Formats: sequence, structure tokens, C-alpha cells
Amino acid sequence: MQAPTHSLPSLFKQLGLPSEPADIEKFVSSHSPLKPELKLHEAFFWTPAQAAFLRDEINEDADWAEVVDQLNLMLRTKPVTGKQN
Repeated sequence: MQAPTHSLPSLFKQLGLPSEPADIEKFVSSHSPLKPELKLHEAFFWTPAQAAFLRDEINEDADWAEVVDQLNLMLRTKPVTGKQN
């Protein structure tokens, strides 16, 4: 039996956040980059329930862990703003 896989939009829905691609891009650009020493679930912008979910999924290597890792990586990179000439 294959383990279920989740998408980034479904993670945002699970977290109770807007999940359209533009919403995800806005969320990531407004909250990144996270400091390297800061664990994802410790970021100031999560509610206690969201933080617990993210922490537990990673600690338990649960179904959502892969997409939580993806979000973590996205929040670690500096967002690209504006167009370059």
C-alpha cells in the first residue's frame, strides 16, 4: 500500500490558510527568509495549533512531513522581489 501524498495547497488548507497559488506565494514572500537557527514550527506567525501540527508531522515523519519540509525550504530562501532589468 502506498502512503498518501499531499500537496502544498492541501497543506495550506490543513493549516486553515488560503491555498490558491497566489496566496501561497504571498504567504511565503511575506514570511521569508526564516533565520537558519529557527525551527519552522517556532516561527511567530503560526497559531499554537498550526505550530503543533507542523512539529508533530516532522517529528513523527508522518504523512504530511514531505510537504512540510517543502514549505520549510521555501521559507528559508530569500524571496525574489520585483523584476530585474
